[in-house]
Amino acid sequence: MYKYETHLHTFPVSKCGRAEVEETLNFYKKEGYDGIFLTNHFLDGNLNMPKDAPYLERINFYFSDYEKAKELSNSIGIKVFLGIEISYKGTDFLIYNIDKEWFSEHPEYIDLKMSEKLTLLRSAGAFIVQAHPFREAKYIDHIRLFPRLIDGVEVINAARKESENKLADIYATEYNLIKLAGSDNHRGGQKKLYDNGEELKKLAGIKTEIPINSVEDFINIVKSGNYSLFYEEKR
Repeated sequence: MYKYETHLHTFPVSKCGRAEVEETLNFYKKEGYDGIFLTNHFLDGNLNMPKDAPYLERINFYFSDYEKAKELSNSIGIKVFLGIEISYKGTDFLIYNIDKEWFSEHPEYIDLKMSEKLTLLRSAGAFIVQAHPFREAKYIDHIRLFPRLIDGVEVINAARKESENKLADIYATEYNLIKLAGSDNHRGGQKKLYDNGEELKKLAGIKTEIPINSVEDFINIVKSGNYSLFYEEKR
């Protein structure tokens, strides 16, 4: 079986990230993963760059960690794929199959409301997964769900409470949405505490019987149902 991380952040692109790209890739290699999707916070989220900086300057900065990860992937021996996490007041979505070129050519994206963003991204071929849909935190005013504008739901998030994951699973089942799992790892293998005072002790992701060699492979596999979710202790 092949193991893949679907939800991961690195520093310096994600302001809340604590581990840089090389450290993170080496950690996942040690944990036996075959590949990772790097899903840093986008321009509408916790990007480590001023919001008033020129749009293309922010785009170039955003993709810099992914580009570095791709450069290191062969020498470390782990596959790297692009994902993006877009946000609105704590309501987050993982976007797959949209690249740097598309965002560079669509600066209008940043001023759209979330429902318009999701609609535009799907029309461009995006595969969209709502991340930790029932997350609760002081900075989240209320839970927002967009079941008609997404493809899947993160039903296991290793950084969230079991109760939140259970609700996400019910949500996905009732709306017949694809179920995925991810670690939402911001710290690589570091044992420092998360903002909620807890250490990320478990990792999550998907397992497949055939290797994933592209984002298109990933989408086809999860749409076919030929994969399994896992949630396990860190080594």
